[in-house]
Amino acid sequence: MLTNKALASSYSPGEVTFLLSDLSDQPLERDLQTRERNIAAGGNYAQILPIEYRPAPEYLALFDELVACHANEVAENVGVLAEQVLAARDGHPVVVSLARAGTPIGILVRRWAEFAYSASIPHYSISIVRGRGIDSVALDHLVARHDPASLLFLDGWTGKGAIATELAASLAAYAKTGGPALPAELAVVADPGGCATLFGTRDDILVPSACLNSTVCGLVSRTVLNDELIKPGMFHGAKVYRELAGDDRSNAFLDAVSAAFPQVRETVRARVTAERGLDRSSDWRGLDSVRRIQHEFALPSWHLVKPGIGETTRVLLRRLPWQVLVRPDRHAALRHVRALAAERGVPLVEYPGMPYSCVGLIRPAA
Repeated sequence: MLTNKALASSYSPGEVTFLLSDLSDQPLERDLQTRERNIAAGGNYAQILPIEYRPAPEYLALFDELVACHANEVAENVGVLAEQVLAARDGHPVVVSLARAGTPIGILVRRWAEFAYSASIPHYSISIVRGRGIDSVALDHLVARHDPASLLFLDGWTGKGAIATELAASLAAYAKTGGPALPAELAVVADPGGCATLFGTRDDILVPSACLNSTVCGLVSRTVLNDELIKPGMFHGAKVYRELAGDDRSNAFLDAVSAAFPQVRETVRARVTAERGLDRSSDWRGLDSVRRIQHEFALPSWHLVKPGIGETTRVLLRRLPWQVLVRPDRHAALRHVRALAAERGVPLVEYPGMPYSCVGLIRPAA
């Protein structure tokens, strides 16, 4: 019988607590064509999992090079984000990252707090599913142990704002059903979509943790919400792919970024001071581009438009990509996108005048 058994990732236990049911023994993987047919027929993407393949040695070498090239940039923006997170909760946040893109960023925010202030902040990672909402059992667990006002939700980046919208709607529904009112602000390291109020940057930067699947996220799968397995009172689920441990880059990525903290400390301080009066309200700047692209390419749903480096990478890794739109001035930052697109035979099309570095388009169902 499945229970809320703690999920043991490849991260050190003190860095994050996953509020996820361990489904590692369940055969949930399906090929891409089966998953896309299920989604096109109205099924939710979280009912089954994509097959996680071992990364090719050449791609892992590229990933290692990208981490080395971008560690300082990520460290700087993590530091700026962490300072906002700490200030937003008077120095005592309970960071709740959204698995799994938010998980490594949550760990880095926690590491910055320890580096800069010798502060140890709690960090949990929970599931949110577009179209189904946030895990209310996990919320119950959190509010029973922490001041609800101290919770702060965190993700890796924004695309067109689907998760920010889902978070706000889920927390409103949670309050209506008797839960406490929880702050719906979302923190991300990169916010090119203009959907968050706490962010390191609104530039569409490369966050290398977007470039791999479980092997940069503690060997944890995407989260699963399958009613046949997740019964009332259970957390949403996930699997741990221990068989991929030999290719795991989860802790190497974290260590490379946090090793850059001393070099960027003064830059972070200067930026925090300079940006103190910055208008950080959500402006949803990416939506016009997404709607225009949907119309120009005659796509039946805006969910087939995946904007930004992070979302485009996900499309190439685990969906059926149709083509990738690339902003002409951003080719240099997209080496991994070019490599993945070439591997899968996906054309790159130059597309100027958008706030994103690139946009992945999912092939419409026949």
